[in-house]
This record gives sequence, C-alpha cells and structure tokens, in this order.
Amino acid sequence: MVLYIDACVRADSRTRRLADCLLNTLNAPCEHLRLTECAFPSVDEAFLKERDRLIAEGDFQNPMFEYACQFAAADEIIIAAPFWDLSFPASLKTYLEQINVVGLTFRYTPEGIPEGLCRAHKLYYVTTVGGNFCPEEYGFGYVKALAQNYYGIEDVELIKATGLDIIGAPVEQILQDCEKKIIRKYKVDMNV
Repeated sequence: MVLYIDACVRADSRTRRLADCLLNTLNAPCEHLRLTECAFPSVDEAFLKERDRLIAEGDFQNPMFEYACQFAAADEIIIAAPFWDLSFPASLKTYLEQINVVGLTFRYTPEGIPEGLCRAHKLYYVTTVGGNFCPEEYGFGYVKALAQNYYGIEDVELIKATGLDIIGAPVEQILQDCEKKIIRKYKVDMNV
C-alpha cells in the first residue's frame, strides 16, 4: 500500500499534479491523506505528557497514534509538498511531529542511536519551486534525514519541477516535461 501524504494547499496545486502522476504511474493501492483536512492536536506540554504515558503503557492503539501507525505500516510513501520559504507548508511539520513516536516509527538502540521501525522501502518527495533556488538540504533534506536516520527508509528520492513562477516561464511545458520523466523512470523501474 502507498501512503500519499498531501501537504498541498491550493486546489490546483502543481505539486499535487506531479504527485498524482507518480501515483498513477506506480499503479498501486493508495491511502490519500490530505493534511489540510486533518485536525492535529497542538504539541504542548499536556500533549507530550499524555503521549509519554501512552508510550510507557504500550498503548499504541490509542487514536493519538493513528497517523504514526498508518505511516509505519505503509509499503511506499509519497510526500507532496511545495517548496515554501526554504521548507514546506507547516502542516507537514505538524504531521511529522505526530508520527515521530518511539516504539512505532523508530526506537533507540542501547547506544542511543535511532533505529527505524517503518515497513516502507521507498519514500518519494515531490515538490515544485517558483524559482530555481531549491537547496536540497532544506525541506527535502529534513524529510530525507528523518526517513533515513529515524524511520529506516533508506531509499528516498526527490522529484521536482523548478522555475514555475519566473516571469515568462513555460509553466505547462515544465510540468509536462517532469510528468514525462516520472512516467519514463517509474514505468521502467516497475518492469525490472
């Protein structure tokens, strides 16, 4: 099962368009999680105390862990997140705070090193950028570091289209070119 984490805000999101193309190309069963439709609790002291209590009791069936359980059980993950202010929409950060659960998505070794507990073997990070400045160490880099160092998902791939808001840019052509690359790459990979 593919977990499609949609952090796009706009109804006509260019990022979602590319992520949809990837999902259609992979042609796998999918759970679509639209972060704009999620009502995340605030991560405050009361939330942390309750979470710590439930973790200590091993009560991972509590609704507080619904997103973490879903993430840990996915075979593949697609994250669709536009590049905003050197990062991504705040809803994605909030989501990541919800799924970082010791005992569900990762655990610590006796040496204190995080060890992944997630089933996924691949995470695709799909983004679009208004300009051409998109340093990978920011939004994508943050998610990649979590995936590889906490969740145990070694294969993390960036799919992006850039330059979409430059005056006079051939936006539709840029998006179509990216879609063609997605289809070429993942149709081939699926047949290997």
